Amino acid sequence: MKYLRWFLNTVRPYRLRLSATMLCHIFTAACTIGFVYVSKKLVDVAVAVLSGTHQAEGLVIWASAMVVITFVRILLNAVRTYLQTTTEIKLKNRLRKRLFNVLLHLQTNGGQRHHSGDILNRMQEDVRVVSSAFAVSIPNLLGTVMQFAAAVIFLCILDWRLALVIIIVVPFGLLVGKFVTGRVRHLTLDIRKSDSMVQAHLQESIQNLAVLQSLEHTDASSAALEDLQGNLYGNELRRTRFSVISRALMALALQTGHVIAFLWGVAGISRGTVTYGMMTAFLQLIGQIQRPLVEMSSQIPSIIHSTASIDRLMELESLPCEEVSEPHILDGVAGVRLSDVSFAYPDSSEDVLAGFSHDFRPGTRTAVVGPTGVGKSTLIRLLLALLKPRKGKIEVYTSCDSAAVSPAVRGNLVYVPQGNTLFSGSIRDNLLMGDPEASEERLNEALHIAAADFVHDLPSGMDTQCFEAGAGLSEGQAQRIAIARALLRPGSILLLDEFSSALDAATETLLMERLTTSLPHHTMIFITHREKIIDYCDSILRLD
Repeated sequence: MKYLRWFLNTVRPYRLRLSATMLCHIFTAACTIGFVYVSKKLVDVAVAVLSGTHQAEGLVIWASAMVVITFVRILLNAVRTYLQTTTEIKLKNRLRKRLFNVLLHLQTNGGQRHHSGDILNRMQEDVRVVSSAFAVSIPNLLGTVMQFAAAVIFLCILDWRLALVIIIVVPFGLLVGKFVTGRVRHLTLDIRKSDSMVQAHLQESIQNLAVLQSLEHTDASSAALEDLQGNLYGNELRRTRFSVISRALMALALQTGHVIAFLWGVAGISRGTVTYGMMTAFLQLIGQIQRPLVEMSSQIPSIIHSTASIDRLMELESLPCEEVSEPHILDGVAGVRLSDVSFAYPDSSEDVLAGFSHDFRPGTRTAVVGPTGVGKSTLIRLLLALLKPRKGKIEVYTSCDSAAVSPAVRGNLVYVPQGNTLFSGSIRDNLLMGDPEASEERLNEALHIAAADFVHDLPSGMDTQCFEAGAGLSEGQAQRIAIARALLRPGSILLLDEFSSALDAATETLLMERLTTSLPHHTMIFITHREKIIDYCDSILRLD
């Protein structure tokens, strides 16, 4: 039932497309049976003309009908293929966007449940499987069932005894299908997990290629990939063997039915109870019964595969997300106050911060210092509402207003993380992420305050392209552009986490002078260990 509800919710925007697809299947089934009927009449008329008991004009009529039906079937198949292909693409894009929106608003609270490689695998492979199942496999299965039912009904009209013999193979096929269903689903889940591990390893290795090379660990990484792929191959091989054996058993039953039907028809011709046209219809109808059963033997496992992917996508969608609400920007220069705040990461028995209180007063500059692991980065994430305290209160306030820290008030804080945080695109594109409506004057002003005037000396200026992770720029240049991007944000509280780590002393001094003189009333919180930055601060907060 949960799969049905999820299916109906997912395909709701495409109900008309799917309905049109099913109409194509219905008319195709009608044309198929019509073709069988016309071919029967055509053969019987041909035999009658040959014996001199019928006029040749009848051949032209039935032959013309066959041509018309053939062209209609071709047209219906073309329309159905177009609808299914375009619907699959739309479904894929919708699902991927829906999941991406979940990830963008994910509430982590310090616990990372899924590896990024696993998430990417779900958003690519599982989305592809589900989209194909919804847009192609399920409609095709329903169409196949309709063709099978129509063929059986027509065969019953021709000879109910033969129909009864052929239908005997159906329960066997259903028993095989029922046995296959659970096993295939289990094997598919194993394959998805193995594939996710391969994706995760590839992603980590590519992202940390320089580290692998410097550690001379490339051979070991390659060997690890081989092991992971070997496990994936083993799981895929087990599913393939199972599918081949089950399909072979079903094919055996179907071929037995085909032989019985053929011999039945031959016996009827010898007795004079079956015409040549009926024999032709028998053989076609057996094909129309056999082919749907064979198709169902592959379609049903495909749909079963998709349930494993649906489970994985539903798991992502069930992850807790931040509450989305209208941004709340406080008027005036804001400060931020922590009162008796305690926080511990999941599965940890010790608090990173315990009973912590501090007031970052409006307009002050504070250096937060301390050894690694004492909670400096955790403090930043708490202030940004990326983490929730176990107890205590965090609020942003001005002289006339206040609000508890939440995603809605996050816009009051401007965050500059450590390292290169640029995205693919031009420098201008990266800057406009801070304020899409920023004028050229504001962009230039932000670059100047961030000591990033070098951008104007580049051949393409702000239209210079940045590649993945800011490739093409030095670490220091990328940091200054990221600072300029942050300064375009509306917030008056600056959170600067080792933001000058890649800058030389002279550039760092220039940057601090411009920040403090251009933004004298902003509240600045520096996570730093550099003495030069501490010298520009009003106070020092030591965490230990």
